Amino acid sequence: MKFNERARLDTSQISDRRGAKTATAAAGGGLIGLVLLVIAALAGGGGGGVDGLGDILGQLNAQPNSAQQPAVASDLADRCRTGADANTEDDCRIVGVVNSVQELWGEVLPGYKPATTVFFSGSVSTACGSATSAVGPFYCPADSTIYIDLGFYDDLRRRFGAQGGPFAEAYVIAHEYGHHIQNLTGVLGRSRDGATGPRSNAVRVELQADCYAGVWAAGAERTGLIEDLTNADILDGLDAAATVGDDRIQESAGRTPDPHTFSHGSSEQRQRWFTVGYDTGDPRACDTFATNNL
Repeated sequence: MKFNERARLDTSQISDRRGAKTATAAAGGGLIGLVLLVIAALAGGGGGGVDGLGDILGQLNAQPNSAQQPAVASDLADRCRTGADANTEDDCRIVGVVNSVQELWGEVLPGYKPATTVFFSGSVSTACGSATSAVGPFYCPADSTIYIDLGFYDDLRRRFGAQGGPFAEAYVIAHEYGHHIQNLTGVLGRSRDGATGPRSNAVRVELQADCYAGVWAAGAERTGLIEDLTNADILDGLDAAATVGDDRIQESAGRTPDPHTFSHGSSEQRQRWFTVGYDTGDPRACDTFATNNL
């Protein structure tokens, strides 16, 4: 994945809170994440089965916390000015991806309202409550904000066996912005019925976000920020999608995959729906609620 060296980066779309302190660190208030419930269930010690997942779902129904951390002093604006910076610096690359994703959806979705992406480290306070890095990247609908500890990319490679690469990182961001699209279109709330399983609303919401990530990938070059997206990049994205499948994560924890507990979709499903978005470039093809062929 290569950025147009002359493209201008907009760091105003990023709030850098790395280094800020958070008083509490328990997920709550409706966080929607790439691997949120599964990682939280595995890391939380609740046995990792249905009961453990139920505990996390209970936390997600907690009352929102309106206290949020302010941005801390950051040099992103100084370091991340052009696509040339995005080609050489990790932070700037994520800024470029965010800019590209929002440019695409501003073109595709009438009335699109931009979201903010927050960089944090360790833990963070949001309008949905507080969360730690352990829950992975997530979207908070209460403040229309994507939160990511950039260390998650190391976890993808080290803990979950992803191949990595710049586009694997981009897939994560594009998936979370898929949840923002769902929030804008009124679909996101369907995931909050507490149900799990291979055809649950939770899985449908996650697979649709994967499909929306594919839609962005299909149009990434026409945003003017990304000028070269290769087949190898797409394969890295597909590998990342497979890595965060419910079955793969449960296997990595030494457990036999239990479809009844799935909340994000299997590896095969996540890859397939990303591909649907990428092959069609049409968000209308991403209606995971209109089919039982997930």
